[in-house]
Amino acid sequence: MAYNIKELAARPERFTGGHRMCAGCGAPVAVRAILRALKPEDRAVVGVATGCLEVSSCIYPYTAWKDSFIHSAFENAAATIAGAEAAYRVLKKKGKVQGEFKFIAFGGDGGTYDIGLQALSGAMERGHNMVYVCYDNGAYMNTGIQRSSATPLYADTTTSPQGKVLPGKMQWRKDLTEIMVAHGIPYVAQTAFITPNLKDLIEKAEKALYTDGPAFLNVLAPCPRGWRYETSKLIEISKLAVDTCFWPLYEVVNGQYRLTYKPKEKLPVVEFLKTQGRFRHLFKKGNEHLIEQIQQEVDRRWERLLELCGEK
Repeated sequence: MAYNIKELAARPERFTGGHRMCAGCGAPVAVRAILRALKPEDRAVVGVATGCLEVSSCIYPYTAWKDSFIHSAFENAAATIAGAEAAYRVLKKKGKVQGEFKFIAFGGDGGTYDIGLQALSGAMERGHNMVYVCYDNGAYMNTGIQRSSATPLYADTTTSPQGKVLPGKMQWRKDLTEIMVAHGIPYVAQTAFITPNLKDLIEKAEKALYTDGPAFLNVLAPCPRGWRYETSKLIEISKLAVDTCFWPLYEVVNGQYRLTYKPKEKLPVVEFLKTQGRFRHLFKKGNEHLIEQIQQEVDRRWERLLELCGEK
């Protein structure tokens, strides 16, 4: 499908209003955009790991989901959807199911980078025809803003608090996108909410949904409570994450890397950090070297990605 915002806007909503997600949260934006990439005639089976998205979108007896919905435990969303996809293949072969179904799992970084990594790895390795979407907000936000392996270096969380002894989380964030590339699956992409009209996200969602085999999307999904920003700043902060190369946009199709967005002017990472309360302590006098460490690691990863994408 050629990207056409008018045609996409005319498609019916599959994730409705009335959910209880916070204002300024990235997760519902990701879900709405990804489900819009489905062809109107196709149906979906959606599984969601326990977390903000699940507890806020399916409060019995109400649901925000128009497609078939499965609430999974924290750790097994990938296994749940893999099982549903396997059952569908058998039933379709026997002629007991008609029409086209797509199988999608959503999980936050806690349920994907950490607790659900084993189930995710297994589902990808087995080759299920499904899409796994991680909405990465950089911590266990639903249970109280505890650090995860997606939490950035020196971020202040409730389990990696900044103080006189330590300046926040002491480890750099795990690169889950590259871990999924190492599985050798047909499609892996990293994306975020950038204008115009979330084009990068929707195009990658469509590729993932209509890939034959397993696909993985890693979507940056800022959290106003955990990151501590004004709710109106969601898109602005997402754009800064991309333009500072903290969160590069790229895809890997059958092992071939492609950069999908290259900033005209690469901004210093401080422009991204200063928008968030979780990094406020880094701007105290004497902490300049901490910001420099973050900048060096961002630069190192960016230069490596440019090489992989043939941009150098």
